[in-house]
Amino acid sequence: MLATKRLPLRNVVSTARLFATESVSSSTTDSLPPPSFNNPPKSQPTRLYPRPRSAVPNTQKPLQSLPSTFGRNQLLPVSSSTRALLESIVAQFGAPIRYAFAYGSGVFEQDGYTTKETGEKPMLDFMFAVTHASHWHSINMHQNPSHYPLHARTFGSSYVSRIEELGPGVWFNAYVPMNGVTIKYGVTTVDNLCSDLLNWNSLYLAGRMHKPLRIIKDDARVRLTQQVNLTSAVRTALLTLPPSFPENELFERITSISYLGDPRMILPAENRNKVANIVSRQGSQFRELYYRLVVGLPGVRWRVGEGVIEQEDTAKARAAHLRKLPRNLLDRLKSKYVGLPEDESTYWIQMAEDAKLPQTLMEEISGIVRYPATIQSLKGLVTAGLGKSLRYSAAKISKWRKSS
Repeated sequence: MLATKRLPLRNVVSTARLFATESVSSSTTDSLPPPSFNNPPKSQPTRLYPRPRSAVPNTQKPLQSLPSTFGRNQLLPVSSSTRALLESIVAQFGAPIRYAFAYGSGVFEQDGYTTKETGEKPMLDFMFAVTHASHWHSINMHQNPSHYPLHARTFGSSYVSRIEELGPGVWFNAYVPMNGVTIKYGVTTVDNLCSDLLNWNSLYLAGRMHKPLRIIKDDARVRLTQQVNLTSAVRTALLTLPPSFPENELFERITSISYLGDPRMILPAENRNKVANIVSRQGSQFRELYYRLVVGLPGVRWRVGEGVIEQEDTAKARAAHLRKLPRNLLDRLKSKYVGLPEDESTYWIQMAEDAKLPQTLMEEISGIVRYPATIQSLKGLVTAGLGKSLRYSAAKISKWRKSS
């Protein structure tokens, strides 16, 4: 008996489907008979007539994992007691949090904010990135109703999520007592966070994440986009700095990005020495956060022992940074440089040769920050309520007076 060769199942199904979609031929020489066109019962789907797939939204699947060493510069260490405190606070929230970090003077020391100098512990600042804001607030409002002002509890989680979407897309609950400390936590969506990290839509979240922070709950997608955000901050800073400069100048330039155009820096609502205060006590954290990214760029050298950074001072090198800036900033820059040659390489070279480029960059960043930051400041009256808003404003004014 001759051995018969079995066709792969995929080929059999593909052949059958091909015949099922062609018109019936009158020829009797076909090796296969024409398939039956009687629709099988819906309760008995077959391979030839599978049930149609249900309509589902085209949502992006979460990134499952990254190499263990990817983005290790983001994992800044803190003391064991601080780590335990931060983790215990986040663990008390029953609503699902995909990504969480703590930041500010309560996590990493800043000049003028230490307990010895002020006599009181600074408020701990958190940011939570969630999948569905309305669902998260619904659960959290049921678990922690005192975190929300009366009108927010009255109108419910849908109202809270709609207010959250205004401006940079963050809702804050402030002056919340937990585990013997006072905290403030912001809530945003993972989609909104990653979009700002990649494109600098508002720089409200991306700017906060330019500075040292402690990751409490990690997410692969956020870690990936945060690495892009940090690199974008380095490229932007290098475009505004001379060929050689001290490392602290890089740290201060990166830190200042999110404060450009912020109305709080003009009004008596923020410490005037904010940038210098952050950098002076957090040099080691900045170095860990940015060293690998800086030396990974072509034409840049970091002499760690001397604390000096050198970069290639050519239009070609600056053009390479320009082309990879975040989309929103790049679009705004392009609108200022109309009339340049259409040839792409010549276009970027001529833009990079402009002596006013650093000033133009700073102006466009201010334009990105100004409106979302203003909206978020006004939202504070709604998200925190009148009492907490006045308390928060008084604390900020006090810091401003001490820095004057």
